[in-house]
Amino acid sequence: MSYCLNPYCTSPHNPDLAQFCIHCGFRLLLGDRYRALQPIGRGGFGKTFLAVDEYKPSRPKCVIKQFFPQRQEQADLARSRELFRREAIQLERLGSHPQIPELLAHFEQDQYHYLVQEYIEGQNLLQEVSRQGAFSDRQVWELLNDLLPVLEYIHQHQVIHRDIKPQNIIRRRDRQQYVLVDFGAAKSVGANELARTGTSIGSPEFVPPEQTLGKATYASDLYSLGVTCLYLLTGVRPADLYDTEEGEWNWQPRVAHAVPSVLRQILDRLLQGAIRKRYSSAAEVLHDLHQPDLLARLDQSAPAVVTPVAPISSLDLTEHRLGSFATTQLPYTQAAISPGADLAVNWVCRQTLTGHRNWVRSVLFHPTGHLLLSGSGDKTLRWWRLDTGKLVREVTAHDSWVRAIALSPDGCVLASASNDRTIKLWNCATGDFLQTLTGHHDWIRAVTFSPDGQLLFSGSQDKTIRLWHATTGQPLTTLEGHDHWVVSLACLLTPSGNICLFSGSRDTTIGIWSGQQRTLLHQLKGHRAAVNALALTPDGKTLISGSDDGTIRLWDWQAGRCLQVLKGDGHAIYSVALSPDGEWLLSCGQDKALKLWHLPTRTLQQRLSGHQAWVWSVAFSLDGTMIASGSWDTTIKLWQKEALPSH
Repeated sequence: MSYCLNPYCTSPHNPDLAQFCIHCGFRLLLGDRYRALQPIGRGGFGKTFLAVDEYKPSRPKCVIKQFFPQRQEQADLARSRELFRREAIQLERLGSHPQIPELLAHFEQDQYHYLVQEYIEGQNLLQEVSRQGAFSDRQVWELLNDLLPVLEYIHQHQVIHRDIKPQNIIRRRDRQQYVLVDFGAAKSVGANELARTGTSIGSPEFVPPEQTLGKATYASDLYSLGVTCLYLLTGVRPADLYDTEEGEWNWQPRVAHAVPSVLRQILDRLLQGAIRKRYSSAAEVLHDLHQPDLLARLDQSAPAVVTPVAPISSLDLTEHRLGSFATTQLPYTQAAISPGADLAVNWVCRQTLTGHRNWVRSVLFHPTGHLLLSGSGDKTLRWWRLDTGKLVREVTAHDSWVRAIALSPDGCVLASASNDRTIKLWNCATGDFLQTLTGHHDWIRAVTFSPDGQLLFSGSQDKTIRLWHATTGQPLTTLEGHDHWVVSLACLLTPSGNICLFSGSRDTTIGIWSGQQRTLLHQLKGHRAAVNALALTPDGKTLISGSDDGTIRLWDWQAGRCLQVLKGDGHAIYSVALSPDGEWLLSCGQDKALKLWHLPTRTLQQRLSGHQAWVWSVAFSLDGTMIASGSWDTTIKLWQKEALPSH
């Protein structure tokens, strides 16, 4: 297959040996030598194609970059052309290094500018982490050890890369060697030019403060490499690891194990905002990286777990202000196993369901009691038989991770919410697709049906809640009021027939909304971090919330009063669920275990261990005899209630 390089060609696919496009007449051979095969990327001022070099007998693969800016204003065009030319110059100067792509050609043809460079076969680190999970401490050490000499090399040639990020680091497949790519933002500097103010450039989440002001230095690349390491260790986008109130990185709680102190100190120094406190050279970092016994300590540390990876994109954060109830005199119960409740039963893991290829974010029991439903970071929905644990059906549901699923009260319609900003409705009995609901402007993190099945609610990182007609999919209204992402939802039908909606947010509050009037009634405050999970007792009187602050709170939501704080071991809580009789509360989160609380006595009665990574979701079966849990370890565990032997 030969691909036409004419940006305006409507049918660019051509036969293998064609010399001119059969649809638009454009020349297919670039420089009478390089033939494009397929597009592989597009940036702000260029398109990238996989190509072959037809001059050589082996027809080796190469990469063609075509200058084609998205914005055509004269000032932007001139700047983009200069950046494109600069990349060619940098590659010509630096491409003799085995970890920098070699420049093969740079010329103009048919009024377009082209750059041809060596093809690096392998995955970039964003792709690698998305598919395989977060890096271990040892892998981060290996990355630093392999890439720092490359930075030392380009800095010795008086070049600052200015755009180091996971997408611009490729692991070469044959040699497992890291290669630094994309020198379009690179800058050549002399000793007397470092103090000059230049252009602000680079990917915002990875650049240091001085670079945003146009004053990049060699140490700026070290900062960006440090931020890249945080992303690789945690699988969390950098914007979510930086505490803007304190002005510091808060990344260690997002790693599922203790990072050895020496490596932690190296990363923290790379991430210093003040240049004088940061490493000044790659050689200086390498010196600390090779401290005695450091590798041995890394090998003894816990392995990395498969963690979801947040796509790196900017957010539009609009400010809102709400009234709220202040919470005072908060009682708490410390999580310690208590013999106070009647433990005539015990929960044991009966089966582990495997097959998902990424973290399991959401699990639900079907009302019939025969099926379990799951949604995953592998973009699929799965139906499982409870009696055998066999997979009944798998549907590739979305273009990105499935964040949440919900069932209509009658069990007929399954709703799935995704990072692709859509909600999809499915016939639960057949798995057939029904329709797509669009309107959110960022990832959708929560979805729930009203108890009467008439409404569907969704919560998003765009900080809004949307109401939909559950049958027609028609958008009804948008609720605004939270200062940050909406990450959890719960719904209640009051005795008077009114619908009450509860929303948990990363702004640490819980919103209480009138479903009919579609207005904010009031707001509950007390948590010190994101409210990730919400549940209601069967009588509807008590709201239960779980948070990143490691606590569970019980609320008299009508009075706006916190009744109790169940305090665990400080690990973030991601999901809570109540048994049908309201006697038992399940919680799960970062500590990998499920905790079973006895609600009447508000004591922790049992810890269910077995998952190898953080647990994202838990659910009780409708008869209260089974528990399902979904984890970042890609598995689902089914737990069975068993009677203890009598003595």
